[in-house]
Amino acid sequence: MALRSAGFMGCAGVCQLFLLTTALTTGVFGDQFSILKASQSVHFQDAGPLPGSRIPDVVSLSMGFSVEEDLQWSGLAVGSLFHRPRANFLVTVRGIEQLVLPKSEISYTVENPVPFTLDSVSNSIHSMFSEETPVILQLTPSEERLYMVGKANSIFEDLPVTLRQMRNRLYQDNSVLNLIRSYSLKENNEVDLLFLSELQVLHDISALLSMHNHLAKDRSPDLYSLELAGLEEIIKHYGQDSQQFRDAAQILASVIQKFADDVFSIYNENALIELLTVKTFEAPLLRKTRSILQSPSISNPGSLYGLAYRYNYNYAVVFNIILWLMIGLALSVIVVAYNLWNMDPGYDSIIYRMTSQRIKME
Repeated sequence: MALRSAGFMGCAGVCQLFLLTTALTTGVFGDQFSILKASQSVHFQDAGPLPGSRIPDVVSLSMGFSVEEDLQWSGLAVGSLFHRPRANFLVTVRGIEQLVLPKSEISYTVENPVPFTLDSVSNSIHSMFSEETPVILQLTPSEERLYMVGKANSIFEDLPVTLRQMRNRLYQDNSVLNLIRSYSLKENNEVDLLFLSELQVLHDISALLSMHNHLAKDRSPDLYSLELAGLEEIIKHYGQDSQQFRDAAQILASVIQKFADDVFSIYNENALIELLTVKTFEAPLLRKTRSILQSPSISNPGSLYGLAYRYNYNYAVVFNIILWLMIGLALSVIVVAYNLWNMDPGYDSIIYRMTSQRIKME
């Protein structure tokens, strides 16, 4: 592969050298959670494997929010309580275990990676900054999944989110095709086009944020979550030993590094940028049983096996409120019915007194 761009050639060569050095010296492979850039108020230290299901908790704690269950993982050290990052960027790359970037601060092995969302972090931002308009963007270009809240609706109004929009964006004058040249990746191939479109999305997000650099001065924190599957499709189509995969991995590493540098500078180095590389997500371990009560009307319609919804930490509170309210209403009905049954209409009811006929005496 020949990488014909002065802006990316040096970074791609260093990335390749780092990848080969790591593979030969350590020999350790596995899904990785890497800290690319970190604010001075957040400190990470050496630690063991990070459970994949606790990644949202790491993001939440690093931004200063509490979590439902204590995090036993020691990689996130205690930081400043009064100065937290103004933004968090989580970039997830599917299809590869490691994507080594030369400027990453620290990396951790991910244990049992399972699908997750940052909805809990988004809810915490809404509850704490309900009067503000934080930027919340969650995007998966390959599936055309988009979630925007607050100022993101105006900032990313022109961001291409559908596959057709992203492909049309590639053929414009200021697209990434003018910065990246590869002899193995073809623009007329659907798989290659998806990968290049995701690179274009990263480029456009950093470009749009640079036009709204006032976000770094806002009171509310911002949240960005991007999931990229283009490299995974290249592996499925060409194979992991192909030249297309090697070229795509080098280009993606250089683009993500440049994206991290740009957004970190936009937020005045007060942001947290993470990279999660996952070969495949493991399905959560659930006991799959059948029951005569398994019905679409009472079960979870989003579950393949009709499993009920998971209880959250508010279940006990809501249950007690409903239970004692129903008991109180039942006792009230019993007391009222008993008093009505034993009531003497002649003495206890004004209705009978007012309607009784009286003889007029003259």
